[in-house]
Amino acid sequence: MSANKESWGSRVGLILAMAGNAVGLGNFLRFPVQAVQNGGGAFIIPYLVCFLVMGIPLLWIEWSMGRFGGKFGHHSTPFILDTMHKNRLWKYIGVFGIWTNIAVAAYYCYLESWTLSYVFHSLGGTFNGLDQNGVADFFNHYVNLDTSTTGIPYEPIVFFVICLLLNTWILSQGLAAGVERVAKVGMPLLIIFGIFLAYKGFTITAGENGAINDSSVGLNFLWTPDYTQLWSPSVWLAAAGQIFFTLSVGMGTIHCYASYVRSKDDIALNAMSAGWMNEFVEVVLGGAILIPISIGYLGIDRVTELVQLGGLGLGFKTLPYLFFQWGPVLGAVAGVMWFGLLFFAGITSSLAMGTPWIGFLQDEFNWRRKPAAWSFGMIVLLLGMPTVLFFNYGVFDEYDYWAGTVSLVVFALLESVLFAWVFGMDKGWREITSGADIQVPAVYRFIIKFITPLLLLWVFIGSLITPKGGDWGKALAGEWILDDGSIINKLKNTSLKRQLAEATDPVVIAQLQDTLFFVNASRILLAAVFLSIALLVYIAYKKRLREGRI
Repeated sequence: MSANKESWGSRVGLILAMAGNAVGLGNFLRFPVQAVQNGGGAFIIPYLVCFLVMGIPLLWIEWSMGRFGGKFGHHSTPFILDTMHKNRLWKYIGVFGIWTNIAVAAYYCYLESWTLSYVFHSLGGTFNGLDQNGVADFFNHYVNLDTSTTGIPYEPIVFFVICLLLNTWILSQGLAAGVERVAKVGMPLLIIFGIFLAYKGFTITAGENGAINDSSVGLNFLWTPDYTQLWSPSVWLAAAGQIFFTLSVGMGTIHCYASYVRSKDDIALNAMSAGWMNEFVEVVLGGAILIPISIGYLGIDRVTELVQLGGLGLGFKTLPYLFFQWGPVLGAVAGVMWFGLLFFAGITSSLAMGTPWIGFLQDEFNWRRKPAAWSFGMIVLLLGMPTVLFFNYGVFDEYDYWAGTVSLVVFALLESVLFAWVFGMDKGWREITSGADIQVPAVYRFIIKFITPLLLLWVFIGSLITPKGGDWGKALAGEWILDDGSIINKLKNTSLKRQLAEATDPVVIAQLQDTLFFVNASRILLAAVFLSIALLVYIAYKKRLREGRI
């Protein structure tokens, strides 16, 4: 008999927890940069189309699958998928729903710990008086594990462990007393902090506090449509990719959360509520902070340069300096709010990542909640430490690419085929609409069966064979050279090997050789974790056979 007897305490708590799972660091750090790089306001068109024909269908698919599996006492994807079709391979495809969360948590909790550290440093006035280069140097020294300004030895490791202990302790308290309670506090605070910073982003005036542009300049830069990019497949791929990042679909967390919903409870409106709350946070709040404030004080040319480094460069290397243009007190308050909202966005997501592993141990091996939670913390500590120690050797980025990007698309594609074509759209539609508090548009029956899987297949193939520079026109004309960012060339380490072949400086050569070693080692480690979880699923399956549960 499973030790898993938990349930959600309230509908509001469930929706906030699901929204917290979706609302993550990418809403504030990744989305604005993606919009700027892919046509500004024009990016919103493919983004919203992908949300409507891929995001919402996947939310309904995963909520339905989770609730369906929960009826049979399953709270993790291997046996949730197994209930939908008896081909034994589906349970091993479900391994993605545990492995992805553990692998993502391993680097995500480290990133989350940066926000906790930066709250501490904002309160302590560390950034007060530093110029922009000084703030950027602080970040570089931090990830290099150099001497801390606080005197704490190996400060990143300390904050990583603190962050992980906090996550693990909350998970050990259970769904209602732990995860749900954090969501009820964290999500409202996140929105309040976001509204304040968005207000500041909207009210920047040129000439005040060192600003060189009005806020309207930054908002126009972000949202002015470049319709020439609208027909680029790369822009559509970027929009589809952002939907994966922002909704946390293809991970297995939604299945797990939904498996604790009662069999007759609504999932249609709940899924929509969580999804649209995430969109509000991302588009309205996320789009009004990072880019407008940066352009207000640094100008378009400087921000265009910084955008190429991604959201981390702006969020951690630039904004702490800009906040202190408002004065030492308001600068510290703004820093606490910015990194505080990032922390709440991070922890509500990372808590969701622990739930599938805990549910699996409770269901299959009768573990109690507390030891299951602490086992998750220990695994993430061991798997995550290489991202801390070897951050500059590409380990962090490898985890993010394979676990946080590629696997999401693969799992989402396979689960959409299972739901619509193997389980069957008739049964699937009944699951979506059963107990629904809204009228689900009938057109989604067609979208879920045909459009969503085809779009997912296109995203996967497009990522697999991305042409150089994203120039699909030239590729389709016969000049198809794979981009270094394509899955195939990433596997072959094409970029690293080219740099190594061109390098002449012995120091650079040694650095590249070390990077190549750690990149390959991190992939082997991730593969070993996947195979270990698959072995546990096999053991659990044999255990079920012996106990007569199959």
